[in-house]
Amino acid sequence: MISYDDFKKVDIRVGKILSVEEVPETDKLLKLSVDFGEGDVRQIVSGIKLKVEDPQALVGKKTTFVVNLEPRMIKGFESNGMLFAAGGDEHFSFLVPEKDIPEGSRTN
Repeated sequence: MISYDDFKKVDIRVGKILSVEEVPETDKLLKLSVDFGEGDVRQIVSGIKLKVEDPQALVGKKTTFVVNLEPRMIKGFESNGMLFAAGGDEHFSFLVPEKDIPEGSRTN
């Protein structure tokens, strides 16, 4: 269990995926360029390649990301956030806004 105060520290925002590239020499990793509004475009490396049929179909999709994690080097690429999704191998889903809301919108 974590306290409500700890949970409030997690910054979850809507981002629009601008581009997707496969990370060389890996089976699962994709490098995403994500727009969080107001000029905040970040690179996020995510292990979702086997979860999506066509990675390029993600371009233009809005989904949710945790944006206040410390940057992390993954296979030589800096990742500046984490994609928010649910499910496992059999059931996988992006957590997407129900309506078209602006990039950078935060959860409350």
